[in-house]
Amino acid sequence: MYPGIQFTVAPGLGGQTGRPRKKTYRRSANDRFKEASRSRLALGLIVAVTAHVGLFEAFPRMHAAALPTAEALLVAIELPPEVLIPPPPEQIVRPATPKVAAVEIAEDITMAPTTFESNPVKNLPPPPKTKAPEGRPTFIPYTVAPKLKNATEVLAVLERVYPARLREARIGGRVTLWLYVDAKGKVQRTVLGESSGREALDEAAQEVAARMLFSPALNRDQKTDVWIAQSVVFEPPA
Repeated sequence: MYPGIQFTVAPGLGGQTGRPRKKTYRRSANDRFKEASRSRLALGLIVAVTAHVGLFEAFPRMHAAALPTAEALLVAIELPPEVLIPPPPEQIVRPATPKVAAVEIAEDITMAPTTFESNPVKNLPPPPKTKAPEGRPTFIPYTVAPKLKNATEVLAVLERVYPARLREARIGGRVTLWLYVDAKGKVQRTVLGESSGREALDEAAQEVAARMLFSPALNRDQKTDVWIAQSVVFEPPA
């Protein structure tokens, strides 16, 4: 069955089909839609064009304003004078390599051994003599440091010279002194090295240091004067 064509079949002799007697054509829905679409498309284009023309006419026309042009001002710049670079200095001539003469040294040459028997202490020069104590401590060489001999007496003096008002207020401190000890072990001079922060304790510490007695310092086997640092600590009673 073809669309839009209608066949009519009549029985004949021997059961054979006959030819189409009548042919009719009927439009389908698709054909009708195509015909209607053409008219609708044309109508839509006309409406769209008309609407756009009306919009362009309704809105004011815009014109591009003339932009001002800026003129570039060229200024002539004077170039600095040309600087002449001096030529590089001449290369220094290397000195000639010195020639070392070849000297033959015997392999059995050695230094003589040094012993105390061949160089006794008594043959050594005496140590330098120390000068009188100056206002500031100076280094004096020594091999054996002095040691405090009367520690018990020094503690008793420390308890006696401890300022009473500071002891009652439980105020203590540490004082560092430089002591100049002579060859006999006596303190000849005291210099304040680090203060406790209280003048009364500093003065008491110097009084304690003046009562100290040391063993003499030795430089090799000779007694010598020496500067040493000594701390004096004041501790309040618990």
